[in-house]
Amino acid sequence: MKDVNFIKPTGMDSLGRKFALVVFLAIVTAGFAIGYAVILLQETNEFEQQQVALKHSATNHALQLNKNFLQKEQKAIAANQVISRSLSLASLSGATTMQAAADGSIRVQDDYSGAFVAAQNYNARVAALFDKTGLLWQQLSPLMLQEFFNFYFISKEQFIRISPADWALQVSTQHDFNQDLFYNIATPEQNPARQPRWTPLYYDNIWKKWMTSLIIPVYVNDEFVGVTGTDFILQDILAMLPRQDGRHSMIFDSQGQIISSARQFLRTDPPMNTPLQADAASADSLSQYARQYAANPRQVMQAQALAPEKLIATDVVERADWYLSVYVDKADISTAFSSVRSRLVLVFTAVALLVALFLQLVIYHFILKRINRLSGAISRLSRGDLEQVQLDTQNDEIGLLNQAFGRMSDEISTLVSGLNARIEEKEQAERSARKLSKAVSFSSSGIVLTDQLLRIEYANPFLTEMIGTTTEQIHLQPLGSLFAEEMYHVAEEIQQTLAERQHWRGDMLLQHAERQLWVSLAIAPIRDEKGGISNYVCAMQDISFIKQSQKKMEQLAYYDVLTGLANRSYFRDQLRKAIAMSHRGYYSFALLYFDLDEFKRINDTLGHDAGDELLKEVAKRLISRLREEDTIARLGGDEFAVILSGITDRGQASSIAANLQQAFAAPVKLGNHEVSISASIGITVAPEDASEEELLLKHADLAMYEAKARGKNTFHFFSHDLNEAANERLLIENQLREAIREHQFLLYYQPKIDIRDNSIVGYETLLRWLRPDNTLVPPLRFIGVAESTGLIVQIGEWIVWEACRFLSRQHSRGHNVTLSINLSVRQFKDDNLPEIVERILLRTGANPAFLIFEITESMLMGDTDAAINQLNQLKRLGVSLSIDDFGTGYSSLSYLKRFPVDELKIDRSFVKDIPDDRNDMDIVAAIIAMAQKMNLRVVAEGVETAEQVEFLRKNACYQVQGYYFSMPLAEQELSRLNYVINS
Repeated sequence: MKDVNFIKPTGMDSLGRKFALVVFLAIVTAGFAIGYAVILLQETNEFEQQQVALKHSATNHALQLNKNFLQKEQKAIAANQVISRSLSLASLSGATTMQAAADGSIRVQDDYSGAFVAAQNYNARVAALFDKTGLLWQQLSPLMLQEFFNFYFISKEQFIRISPADWALQVSTQHDFNQDLFYNIATPEQNPARQPRWTPLYYDNIWKKWMTSLIIPVYVNDEFVGVTGTDFILQDILAMLPRQDGRHSMIFDSQGQIISSARQFLRTDPPMNTPLQADAASADSLSQYARQYAANPRQVMQAQALAPEKLIATDVVERADWYLSVYVDKADISTAFSSVRSRLVLVFTAVALLVALFLQLVIYHFILKRINRLSGAISRLSRGDLEQVQLDTQNDEIGLLNQAFGRMSDEISTLVSGLNARIEEKEQAERSARKLSKAVSFSSSGIVLTDQLLRIEYANPFLTEMIGTTTEQIHLQPLGSLFAEEMYHVAEEIQQTLAERQHWRGDMLLQHAERQLWVSLAIAPIRDEKGGISNYVCAMQDISFIKQSQKKMEQLAYYDVLTGLANRSYFRDQLRKAIAMSHRGYYSFALLYFDLDEFKRINDTLGHDAGDELLKEVAKRLISRLREEDTIARLGGDEFAVILSGITDRGQASSIAANLQQAFAAPVKLGNHEVSISASIGITVAPEDASEEELLLKHADLAMYEAKARGKNTFHFFSHDLNEAANERLLIENQLREAIREHQFLLYYQPKIDIRDNSIVGYETLLRWLRPDNTLVPPLRFIGVAESTGLIVQIGEWIVWEACRFLSRQHSRGHNVTLSINLSVRQFKDDNLPEIVERILLRTGANPAFLIFEITESMLMGDTDAAINQLNQLKRLGVSLSIDDFGTGYSSLSYLKRFPVDELKIDRSFVKDIPDDRNDMDIVAAIIAMAQKMNLRVVAEGVETAEQVEFLRKNACYQVQGYYFSMPLAEQELSRLNYVINS
């Protein structure tokens, strides 16, 4: 325990002297403050009393002025009513006896008033006004001039009656009252409410006075005839303002223009109707106060702040829309308080000096001496001397401070040793942080640190290099600014996910300038000591190569390899999306089905490579004519489909379909060949036609087949009739299958007649379908369905079986007749047909020489070589071949001479109009002649009249068939025919 040596401060370094000085200054300052506060309070009270008095004065004078205006209004209204009643009772038509003066005016004057009108406006009505108003003014003007400077009436015909008369005698003949403020303010256009109106202050250069006028419209029987007016002179108004010692007053209007201080303008002589512009640009405090108060009368304090050197009170003069202010200068009130302030200074200075000296002696002995010892101990501690020193430990404040210092010195010794250990730990942590910072900076992943709002605070070099930017360019930018535009919805998802789960992971497309790349993005929070989120760390790994690989796989999975168009799988996905959007009411769309006409023929003729090139060219042409928002796909083979988005009606779809068909107008060059192409298009509109995927596809398919049925190279919209037709076709198909199983078919036979001897030389086999309910189904109703479904092959084979059995029975009866069988397209193109016919001939024992197969010209077109080969295979069996409906198809003679046919059948369409149609007669004669030259038999079908029979006989066509001889009959009915059967 050591004693403390200390040095006693001298001069102003002594805390006692400083404290005494502070006390002295404090007492002086407090005295001055209290004294001045009292004086200021008194001064403020005086200001408040003056303000109340000013407010009372302003209110009283404003009420008095307002009352004066009101009294004048009441008198003016009463006079106006007298005039209105008098004019309504009088006849406003009089004799025009007055003569115009040399200046072109008519003026009159009596003891009470004067009147004026320009000569061109003088008429019977004005003449009546001269007389009627003259009498009225003798009664009214003495009363009105007691209150007003003048009293006048102005009619819409530019007539004026005024008292005193001077104005009417001095006004110019060319004067236009419509331009006068004191007239047009009360016209119906300006005053539809018909209320009395005070004009703004204006100058009358005849009276040479500034004034405001009270103008009241005059209506007679609801017709505007003019106005009555009375003038209130500005000088008379100013004379009514209050005048008291020390107090001033002013008037300003609703625009803040001070009227009462504009006396300099009262001495000028401006033109008629000049409005008063009083001190509009003045910047003194009163002008500023007036403008502020007029702009917002409720904000009194703001207005008074513009004139701080004055006390002002203002009240409104409502009748004139003016304000009256009474004010005094604050400096006049403050003068009385200046002498009191000087006496206070001397008193408080003397008191403060005595108190300061006494306090200095007391403080040193009881406080400063002990504090000096504590100061010495602290100085030793600050130099690092931690040895404890001896200080008094009394129970007063300084003793307690000394005890606290002793404890503090012990704690400091403990803390110093602990602090050294903490410093070492901090240095170690800083070294670790530097290592981590380097690891982030040189990481092979993009690292971004953001704040709580996802604004970028740091990005490592790998990221800036990866996206081609700099740290400065993206600093404090939103994290979403790194994302591509098409990922905005993912950015919204990130915000929502972070709000819910505080972390997010997924794939993201980045874009900066022209550079794009895919990254795997992970966002995680960084929390502070309290567990709150202070930042987010974002790690990005480049996955562009993986995305490119996925894109290539999607290309293979969703796009057609040959044409590059979408495939069936992708198309169905897009169709489902379009249907979903239409369900939500977003839009409607159209579905188009394409099928290339005669593609199979081109493919078979020119080869599959040429067919592939044709499909590529078709794809290019279709793409060039479609919009970006449309979807086109190749469904397989020569079938294409298009989804037209945003189609609102069928007319729009028709236009696009017609445009697409133009894509097929130009021929396509395939190697050395140039081929013409066309397409049949089926169209259905969603959700109008259907809103289900399979139904839409079915409807488009039905419409496409209808387009093919209508001649191809066209488009057709789906209709419910097609659906019904399809359902009927399905029903017929099912019934056909049942008919095949249940053997519901019958064969009817129409005889062929040799018209030379009216003998039966053969029959044509015709198919009939007898339903279980004994109804016959017409062939036209089911043959097409059987053909399209392939059932015709089974039915055709049954026909051949039954026909051969019939032929065998006829021959066994000694009837030497032929039998013709119609072959369908499917049946003729069946490679197994010759084998089937040969087997049937062997099984039934029918003589092939009497069997004739009828084929149509169209069946022979297309693959001609295959058709010739099929015909030769049948001819090898010994049967005959006939071309049915000759003349209605291609009728190519070059093909005809190549086909091994034995017979031509003239179509009924050429026979039915004989002998009425000369052209048909010439065509039939030509066919007969050609067939005879080629050694072919000729059979005419559809013969129904004797004239037709005679024509055919003359042209050497002897075999005929038709209703003229017999309709088709069942086998058991043939015996009733009255013709000789060839034996």
